[in-house]
Amino acid sequence: MLKALSGSGKIKQEDCKFTADVAGAAFANQLFVRLVAKQQKFVRVDFRYSTFEAAYLRSCIFDSCDFTGCRFIACNFHGSSFTGCKFEYAIFERTDISSDILSTECPGSENLKLRFARSLRMNYQQLGDATSVNKAIGVELAATEAHLYKSWRSNESYYRKKYSGINRLRQWANWASFKVLDIIWGNGERPLKLLRTVLALFVGIAVVDAIVRRNPAVVTSYLEGLATAPQIFLGIEAPSSYSGWYLSTIALARLILFALFMAIIVKRFNRR
Repeated sequence: MLKALSGSGKIKQEDCKFTADVAGAAFANQLFVRLVAKQQKFVRVDFRYSTFEAAYLRSCIFDSCDFTGCRFIACNFHGSSFTGCKFEYAIFERTDISSDILSTECPGSENLKLRFARSLRMNYQQLGDATSVNKAIGVELAATEAHLYKSWRSNESYYRKKYSGINRLRQWANWASFKVLDIIWGNGERPLKLLRTVLALFVGIAVVDAIVRRNPAVVTSYLEGLATAPQIFLGIEAPSSYSGWYLSTIALARLILFALFMAIIVKRFNRR
């Protein structure tokens, strides 16, 4: 077993500093500890599978650099910008980096974009940056939806090889569940969607009220039903003409929607 274990070849660079612009250089599989660079430009630099610990790379420009498989731990990229860089499988921890990276540097495939956004979301949560967390969650949710859809619908070889047979059916169920929750409450990120769901429920209650208690052929019946829908939804009014099952269903919906509303509030405060 010991013969199968060998060194990774990672080279440790400790307390080093870039004092000039760098172009076309290779720094793959490095361990940079307390690396320093300020207002330098890096063009087509290969940093693949490197680890950056406590690096201070302030106001730098990274153009077409390769950060595939890199790990950034407690780094400072304040004021730095990235253009055309690769971040597949990159991991961020307690790193100060602009959320603009989510708009310009996401990997192309949805599954890698999902991992990229999730890593940044956890990173921003560690820093307490609520605005960047929300942005990362938006990218993560969009990538999740696209990935789930392609996993059962796309004819791309990657998805058909990984998700076939019963796994493809499971992915369809996961996608359907994701879409339903997105419609109901935006997967916990869209309060307006939850409000829309409540208003749609009011309309449904109004239609039933017009049919059961009023004249469904008259438009004013629906308007009157809509006026009493909030009272029925909140349990203030319980018409005797309604069955117990129907009122119980409304009560259950009220509890679920209230729980979802509280979950949104708790999630928002937890990010601060």
